[in-house]
This record gives sequence, structure tokens and C-alpha cells, in this order.
Amino acid sequence: MRSFISLLLCIQLGLNGLLSFEVPEAGAPVDLSAPSAILMEATTGTVIYEKNANESRHPASITKIMTLLLIFDALDAGQFSLEDTVTVSEYAASMGGSQVYLEPGETQTVDTMIKCISIASANDSCVAMAEFICGSESEFVARMNERAKGLGMNDTNFVNCCGLDTDGHMTTAHDIALMSRELIAKYPQIHNYCTVWMENITHVTRRGESEFGLTNTNKLIKQYQYATGLKTGFTSLAKSCVSATAEKDGMKLIAVIMGAADSKARSADAIALLNYGFGKCQIYTDENNEPLSPIKVEKGVFETAELHYEGTFQYVSTDGSNLSGVVKTMELPESVPAPVKENDIAGRVVYTLDGREIGSVNILYSKTVEKATFRDYFSKALFFYLTQ
Repeated sequence: MRSFISLLLCIQLGLNGLLSFEVPEAGAPVDLSAPSAILMEATTGTVIYEKNANESRHPASITKIMTLLLIFDALDAGQFSLEDTVTVSEYAASMGGSQVYLEPGETQTVDTMIKCISIASANDSCVAMAEFICGSESEFVARMNERAKGLGMNDTNFVNCCGLDTDGHMTTAHDIALMSRELIAKYPQIHNYCTVWMENITHVTRRGESEFGLTNTNKLIKQYQYATGLKTGFTSLAKSCVSATAEKDGMKLIAVIMGAADSKARSADAIALLNYGFGKCQIYTDENNEPLSPIKVEKGVFETAELHYEGTFQYVSTDGSNLSGVVKTMELPESVPAPVKENDIAGRVVYTLDGREIGSVNILYSKTVEKATFRDYFSKALFFYLTQ
């Protein structure tokens, strides 16, 4: 293959495609009272700040982020719909802690169960959904741990689906940020549930119908104008915890607080972290909308192959760098030998800042081009002859 040609595309970007904030002094501290915390930019997964983020701790009801993730996974797979009904077992109805007082034999829609979990942190709804999806809570928990492993949550072990204190039910702030990011990225509709402040549900039991009010356990929804969720937790061992998501001017952040003394302290810590992130970070975005010229294919059934970008490029700066200095370089060969396969890598776009590579996006083949045979060459020659 011929050597790569580097076509230097120096793009001086102003405010287009990046967010600009006043950056605090380098190394400016975040004054947190909680023993463990992390701040992550949600789109790229960049960690902006951490404090004992890999310390193993009880997660309380933040556990329910993984429960919700598996519920939406099952919905996405077509296993059931939001309108399907869930029957509450005696075991599910017996859950202590935060609950919506479901009764054995009571039925609720999946949609209502998600509301109960997201808004009121209902343990009984969590177990009912676990049994609905997997037949038993234990089987559902096994799936939770499998999902966690797939996300790289290497310091997490779930024992139940709701977060009640029990031996071995442990995770870290870092791992909570990972599953929070997966939930909001893959299923952004979760924000339609976890930003509801108050809503009523209807219990239908042998005694008749009764209204029950749900109130959001996440006071940040009212206290912080950029809040978009996500989940709070409290037990005697875990203390006050929160995975707080927020969005400002297109930037999405996840702030995880673990072990705060009380709900006021966890809210104050979460707000401090989020404000720090919105003040310190800038995002460079390149949508890669400019068209790519086809690449020449040697000895192929077609002479060229169309190309496309693998996706959008984003970079988060946390040091106040001038992102208008980002340089975009396209690396593509002049030609390639057949065969080439659809979605194989043809080259890449490389992004550098102050001479340092900050990331890249692959350029892919848009179609397969097989190697030409004698029959192909004969057909081409015959077509050329007949059209002269």
C-alpha cells in the first residue's frame, strides 16, 4: 500500500462547534464534605475530578440505576412494552425501606413501575420488575453483575436490585458514573421519568382504588436549574448518596457523591462539583459533515469505493486550552488494492492541539469492492467495445 498522504486541514474555529466558559485558576480545589466523589463529562466519559473514586462503598438506592438500565434493555429488546402489566408477588410487596406500598396480587403497568422507581425510589417496584423480567430477583441480580462487568465496573458487586444494606453489596463512585453514563446515553428517555417532581399513581386492590402520591427524592430537580436527574440513595451504612446529572449549553455532566452526612450535604457537594465542571470545561465538537471523495481501488470490480466517517469527534478540555487551535489532519492512501470490505477502516482523521494528538475518527469504506476476475475484465472490455 502506498504511503499515507497527510492533507493538513487547519481549521481556526471560533465559537462554532465548541462551548466556551471562564476557566477557574489551574488546580482550583473543590471543597467537598463527602468522602468519595467523581465528576464525569457524559458524552466522552472524561473524568474531570475525583476524590477516592475507587473506594468501595455501600451504594444504597443508587443501585437502582442498574435496575433501570436492565429494564430499558429489556424494553429495547422487545421483551415487553410500557403498557404491559406486572403482578406484584408477596415477596416484592414485603420489601422494606422506601416503597409505594404495593400489595400482593396488585398489578401495575411497566410505565408506572418505572415512575415508582425513578421518582419515589420504590424497593417493592424494583423487585416486582426484577421478577417480571427474570423470574426471580436472584437471576436479575446475576444479570446486573454481568451488565456491570461489560461496562468495566470492576469494583462492583450487586447482591440485590434495590440497594438495601447487605454484606457484599458494594460499588464505587467511578463505577456508578459508568452505569449512569450508559443509562442516560443509551436511554435518554429516563430523564422524562427522573425529572418529574410529583405524580399520583392508583392502587387497585381487593379493597378498591386509592391514590398514592409520588414525590421525587432528588431535591436537585428543584434546587439546581441545570439538573436532569438521576438517582439518590440513603441507608445507615451508605449515608447520603447521589448520582446527579445536569446539562448546560449542550454540556452534560455526571456528579456522583457517596457517603455524605445528610441530604443537604450531598446536594451542596453535587452542586459544587457541577458548577466546577461547567466552569472548568470546554468541548470541541466536529460533526464531520464535509463530504469525502471516493478512494481509488486497484484491480477491483469497481474503480472506486465510497467513504464515510465513523462518527462525530468530541474532545473535552479541562485545562483552559484554546480550542480554536485544534488542527485536523486527514490520513488516507491515494489508492488501495482490492478487495475492500464495507465498514473496514480506510484511514482516519487525526486531531492535534499544540502538536499533541487529542483523538481521531476512523474513515470507513461504504461498500464492499471485490477483486476483479478475468470474467470481470472481459465484461468491461466487451461493454467498452459495444458502446463505441
